[in-house]
Amino acid sequence: MESMQLQVGSCLRTLSTSRDSGEIVHALRTLTRYLKDGEFTRLHYTRVIQVLVSAHWFSRSCEDEEINKLWDEMFLRGPPDQALLLLLDTISSTGESAGLEQCVSVLEKFLSAGRLQVLLWSRCDVGGACSDSPQLRETVIGHLAALPSITCNHLHTNTPDAFLPQRYYPLLAASILDTLEKTCHALRAGTDCSLGFVAQVLGKVCIQGYSSQIFETLAPRLSSLTRVDPLWQRVTQRLLEKVPERCTECVITGLIRSLSGAAAVSRLMGNLVVTNKKAQFVLTHKLLLQQYHHPTQLLKSVLGYLALDSERRTLLKQVLRSVCQVWCNSSAVKHTCVEQQLYVSKALLLCVALLNHSEIQELRQEMLQCMLGGVQCRLDSNIERIRRMGMVVGECLSHRLDTPGSQLKFQYEADEEIRELKSLMECTSVEDDEEHQPDSSTSLQPEPKVEGSAGQSVPSKPETSETGCGSDSELDSDDDLTPYDMSADHEKNKSAPPRYVRDCLEALMSSDDAERVELSLQVAEGLLRKNVKATQEVSVQFSKVLLHLEDRYNTLHFHTLRQNAMVALTVTDIKPVVDYWTTEFYSLNYSLRQRLDILEVLALSAQELSEPITKKHAGAQPISAVTALEQCDDITHWRQIVEKRIQSKTRRIGKGGSQPVKATPNRYAPVAGFFLFPLLRNYDRPQVTFDLLGSDHLVLGRLLHTLGLLMHLAINAPVVSQMGRALLDFVWAVRFHTDQMVRRGVMFAVCAVFLSMPGENLLIELGDDLMETRAWLADVAENDCDADCRNLAVQSLMLLDKNLKTQLQIPDMET
Repeated sequence: MESMQLQVGSCLRTLSTSRDSGEIVHALRTLTRYLKDGEFTRLHYTRVIQVLVSAHWFSRSCEDEEINKLWDEMFLRGPPDQALLLLLDTISSTGESAGLEQCVSVLEKFLSAGRLQVLLWSRCDVGGACSDSPQLRETVIGHLAALPSITCNHLHTNTPDAFLPQRYYPLLAASILDTLEKTCHALRAGTDCSLGFVAQVLGKVCIQGYSSQIFETLAPRLSSLTRVDPLWQRVTQRLLEKVPERCTECVITGLIRSLSGAAAVSRLMGNLVVTNKKAQFVLTHKLLLQQYHHPTQLLKSVLGYLALDSERRTLLKQVLRSVCQVWCNSSAVKHTCVEQQLYVSKALLLCVALLNHSEIQELRQEMLQCMLGGVQCRLDSNIERIRRMGMVVGECLSHRLDTPGSQLKFQYEADEEIRELKSLMECTSVEDDEEHQPDSSTSLQPEPKVEGSAGQSVPSKPETSETGCGSDSELDSDDDLTPYDMSADHEKNKSAPPRYVRDCLEALMSSDDAERVELSLQVAEGLLRKNVKATQEVSVQFSKVLLHLEDRYNTLHFHTLRQNAMVALTVTDIKPVVDYWTTEFYSLNYSLRQRLDILEVLALSAQELSEPITKKHAGAQPISAVTALEQCDDITHWRQIVEKRIQSKTRRIGKGGSQPVKATPNRYAPVAGFFLFPLLRNYDRPQVTFDLLGSDHLVLGRLLHTLGLLMHLAINAPVVSQMGRALLDFVWAVRFHTDQMVRRGVMFAVCAVFLSMPGENLLIELGDDLMETRAWLADVAENDCDADCRNLAVQSLMLLDKNLKTQLQIPDMET
């Protein structure tokens, strides 16, 4: 021992002071001979490699190939953990020099030579795993997990490809697989192993955000190996059990996202969800109820995993109870975004699909309460997606409960989202996806179809061998008779369309003839626009008839024809008709549909009147083809109008300043106040049949969008400042409304005010409330659960800041 210590000391002095290459080579050869000696590696190796990287010749280029080769061997044949630590520390603390290039080169060789496998396996030995201090162990784990960050932060663009995350982490995953394979061989040989170090490395990598890169290599291979070997299942489950608690969530989430099905998850994780409380919280609560950005496949894997074992099925029933409580919670419907509600709905349907008949009966009461409460609170929502979601889930739950004679059935238009929700009730298989590849040789072929006489495809009928029936049909055949050509024939109308406004009005008021009513509606718009004087004489009476007109005869395009006629009345005789609409909006005994119709007509009329007078009017363009009640929350057209206006007001760096909107004469500017102010006068007065600030929030949301559009169309009008002041006072009272549709309307109206009001007037009106307004908008932009509200709040903040800069004469940034 003393002899080795003296020789090592002599070699270190030579390496530190000598400039003779022969002496340096002799000293390196002497030290490399001791690399297989355990006492040397334990007592002297760290000091030796520290001297190597601090020697005076290290920072200069060495042309002696023998010295370079021996220098590399000292790092590639010694203890890999100490070599890795010193190389990374040297790289991160050394400036550009030949020594830095030497360290980078040997680290590349370290990785390509499989030294990571050696390092991991050396820590799986029970004796070796327990011989380190906790501080050294944590340091090695940290350097292993963060090698790309450590090297890239210092080398920048000179970083070799081997150190980049996309190359390094798959290599580390392959090293982990190699270590697990050696562990299996050792266990078969009767040798104990510890996977604690490997589990900590895996957890450290995942918690740093690289779970997808490492499991992209690790998960498919483990899934394949555990399918045929129970020992691999035991080793993998033990590895996951040893993952530190703070890393459990990222490891489990990354693993499940990379696996192909619930069966694979069950093989790799075993009953970890039963024995590990953190894993149980993640799988039964956090992934299902607190997060919603995961794909549907992850939900299928998690819930299928819980359903595959009798011990875990208790947790599946617990999950169903929790999901039911959330799904039927009216507060959750109001304060969570649509995407999260869709995610919870998927989890609910998957849970129900995985339950057997006895479990359904056990949980029948909870499911029934969930169905009734959840469907009701979703049908009350103003968001169409939420309403349809409630309908579909309600139908699926009632069908699963198999309530005789009382199953729910709704009418709605199916889309991709609806079809996906319904398909989840059929996903009862929890096997791996790769185990279910369809066999093309045995799959059933679809029945061939032929074209029917009306152009519809019908199943082809098999040929019959009966000939008796065919002979009779041939005798009675009329195929030799030539049919008449009736393509140019037209059905003769019994009634003629009215030719005068009063005749049209009379037909709509008193006629019981469906054909006459339809003809009157079809010509009403043209008559009203053509005969201005006659229209003005009966405009209010005609408006009253159209407002109360019902589709008694199921007339084709009834809503469109009626709405066009109402718009024609409004733009022909503006003040009396607008006064009638705004008065009746708050009157008693009107349905929500009629009040929404009034708002639609006011918006369409304002759009037509705002067109420049120099242009010939082509008639009002409806916001949508049919303004049915199901589409009353579709404000895409109005939003596009304001979006274009915002873009014109936004300065793009490098594109120069935007051109201001040119003021042109139009028919709306002089009468804009007649549209907006009456709609603001009675909003806070609840009536027997109408409570705008209470239960009728559907109308409130639509009213806010209409007011925003009326405000936007009044840009450059003389009364725009007064309109903006009144509208801001109104929205300020309802800015914290719980309904998402109302909050969208509030933000839409605020955007319209900021766009339309002159900057100096806007700042005067805000006055002392400027900072509070800005803080409110910033809070909405950051915390509101609705994405549209957040986007509109950001746009409002941009417009407000632009106005502030303009008025305070702060120049924009120039490129």
